[in-house]
Amino acid sequence: MKYLIIGGAGYIGSHVTQAFLQAGHEVTVFDNLSSGKRQNLFSEAAFVEADILDYPTLEKTLSQGFDGLIHLAALKAAGESMNEPERYAENNIIGSLNILNAAARTGVSAIVFSSTAAVYGEPTYLPIDENHPQNPMNFYGFTKLEIERLLGWFSRLKGIRYAALRYFNAAGYDPTGTLHGLEEQPENLLPVVMETAAGIREKMAVFGDTYETRDGTCIRDYIHVSDLADAHLRAADYLHQQKEDITVNLGSEEGITVQEMLHSARQVTGQPIPADVVSPRPGDPSVVLASAEQAQKLLGWTAKYSDVDTLIKTTWQAYQKEGVVRT
Repeated sequence: MKYLIIGGAGYIGSHVTQAFLQAGHEVTVFDNLSSGKRQNLFSEAAFVEADILDYPTLEKTLSQGFDGLIHLAALKAAGESMNEPERYAENNIIGSLNILNAAARTGVSAIVFSSTAAVYGEPTYLPIDENHPQNPMNFYGFTKLEIERLLGWFSRLKGIRYAALRYFNAAGYDPTGTLHGLEEQPENLLPVVMETAAGIREKMAVFGDTYETRDGTCIRDYIHVSDLADAHLRAADYLHQQKEDITVNLGSEEGITVQEMLHSARQVTGQPIPADVVSPRPGDPSVVLASAEQAQKLLGWTAKYSDVDTLIKTTWQAYQKEGVVRT
């Protein structure tokens, strides 16, 4: 089948592109390269360098005839979204409306949308399932929830089926080592750990060690990016086979503490990785865990690469291949 992968040169998007190509699909990547990288492009996939705010190019591209599209083109820094809501509203909401309008006008019948667990906000119970109250704590999460609502309306009114994939903490790199383009200015825990191991940062901060967890540090649900890519592929297949909308969580259901991440990283890299314990960040919940039961039931999906050692090993491999290790 023929797919347009919007944001396909990015960190997650490139792994999704890889999965679709390996499954034998015809792929075109649509990306403005603001955070995506040329090195993440595959010679087997066509490439259109353009922005989702450029509606004419978007519609012209989709008019070439696609069986479906994968939407990964969102700004995603939660903290930044609170300082620049107008930018996030324009890119995430208006850009997504452009995608939906172009899809409706060109006959695209299926959309897989990369959503986020940020739509839930503060956990009221664990593990978080798809029925959990949706109360985003940042503007980024709000924009993703609004896009989900728009997808629901376009499904009802235009017959465009959608899969909204709410994933938790994306991490890791392609286990084969083919993809290793590093994210710019990462804010998530694992890249910060890796930058410290690589000598890019002198040391890192651990935000609190007195939480009611097994070692006092926060627990988060990390999901390997190759597992995410597999879920996007399965979701696209599901939409064409079942022709019904789905919203599912993607998580490992197992959770990793900050100290467990550090311990594994020190073992894998052989580096000391200096880390100072500092005050907890306001609003940081002690535990965030997903229920992925629906993804398992509907898509036959389970996380295969999301254990802590595989997350660390594949990420360290990417840093080594990029030649940024200074220690």
